[in-house]
Amino acid sequence: MDETSFDAIITINAKGLVQSFNPAAERLFGYSEGEVVGRNVKMLMPTHFRTEHDKYIANYLQTGEKRIIGIGRVVTGEKKGGAIFPIELSVGESRIDGAQVFVGFIRDLTEIQSEQRRVQELQRELFHVSRLGEMGQVVSGLAHEVNQPLAAIMNYLQVARNMVDGKQGEIAPIGDVLEKATAQTKRAADIVKRLRAFIDRRETERRQENLATLIDEALALGIVGQVGQATHVRLQLTAGLPRVNVDRVQIQQVIVNLLRNAVDAMEHQKNRELTISSAMDGADLVHVSVSDIGPGISPEIADKLFGAFVTTKEEGMGVGLSICKAIVENHGGRIWFTPNDGGGTTFHFTIPIEEPATATAAR
Repeated sequence: MDETSFDAIITINAKGLVQSFNPAAERLFGYSEGEVVGRNVKMLMPTHFRTEHDKYIANYLQTGEKRIIGIGRVVTGEKKGGAIFPIELSVGESRIDGAQVFVGFIRDLTEIQSEQRRVQELQRELFHVSRLGEMGQVVSGLAHEVNQPLAAIMNYLQVARNMVDGKQGEIAPIGDVLEKATAQTKRAADIVKRLRAFIDRRETERRQENLATLIDEALALGIVGQVGQATHVRLQLTAGLPRVNVDRVQIQQVIVNLLRNAVDAMEHQKNRELTISSAMDGADLVHVSVSDIGPGISPEIADKLFGAFVTTKEEGMGVGLSICKAIVENHGGRIWFTPNDGGGTTFHFTIPIEEPATATAAR
C-alpha cells in the first residue's frame, strides 16, 4: 500500500470487508484505519446505497456483469459524521494468495469541481453572449416574417370596421373579409409554432433507469461539490423502486436545477439542510422531492413560479423551472411545490414507471 498516494486506496475481499485503508483514505473519510479494517466498505457510502452494495458484489461474482469494476464512475461517499461528498471511484480486481480482492481508487472531486465551476461559469457567460446574438437574429427574422400577416390582419379588420360603419360602398361581404383576417391570423400562429418547434426540437433517448442512481450522479456532479461542508445533505431514497423510463440527461437536469435552487435559497443562512427523497406515488408513478429550510416562496410569484422569465434570484434568468416543467410534463409527470411547516420549500415531481402513450420521441 502506497503511504504517499494522493488518491485514497481501499482494498476489500469478496464479502465486501475492508482489508486495507491507506492514509489518504483516512484523511478523505475521517476514519482511522483501525475503525474501518474488518468492516463492510458500505459504511463509506450514503445509506441508500449500502443496501445495494452487497447485491452488486454477489451479482458480479455470479454473472461477471461489471457495473463499476474496470469502468470507473462519479458517485458520492459519506464521511465520518455523515457529510456526503462527490468522489471519482475506479475499482480494479486482483488475487492475493489465491483470494479474490477488489481495489478501489478514490479521488475527492470537491476542489476539482470548484475549479471546474469557475471555468463553466465563464463558458456559460460566453455561451450566453453567443446565444443572445443568435436569438437577436432569430427574433429579427421572426419579426419580419410575422409582420406581414399582422399588417394584412389590420387592413382586413379596418375594412370590416368601415363596412360596419357604412363607409364602404359595394364591396365583398363582411364574412369574406373576416375569413381572410382569420387566415392571416392562422398564418402568424403557424410561423410562431414552427419557430418554437425548431427551438424545442431535441432527439431524446429514453430507457429504463435506476432512479436512485440518477439522483446520486446528479448530486455528485451538480451540487455536492458546490455546497461543500456548508450544507448538510440528507438522502431519503426508498429502496427497491421500479426503474423509470426516462431521458437520463433531461431528468438529471431537473434534479440538478432543483438542488441548486434549494442551495441558493439558503445562501445567507448559517444552518443549511437539504433533503432529497424518493418514493412510490400510487401504483404507476415515482415521486421525487427536494426540500430546503430557506425563506420560502413569496406569495407575489408563487402562482407564476413555473412560468418563463420568473425568478427569485437577482441574477437569474427565470427559465430553469419552466424548462423543468416542460421536461417533466413531456415525460408524463407533473411538478409543483409546497411550503414547509418549519420554513423553506419542497419541490416535487412525478414520473410514470412506463412511458406515457402521448409522449413523443422528439419535442
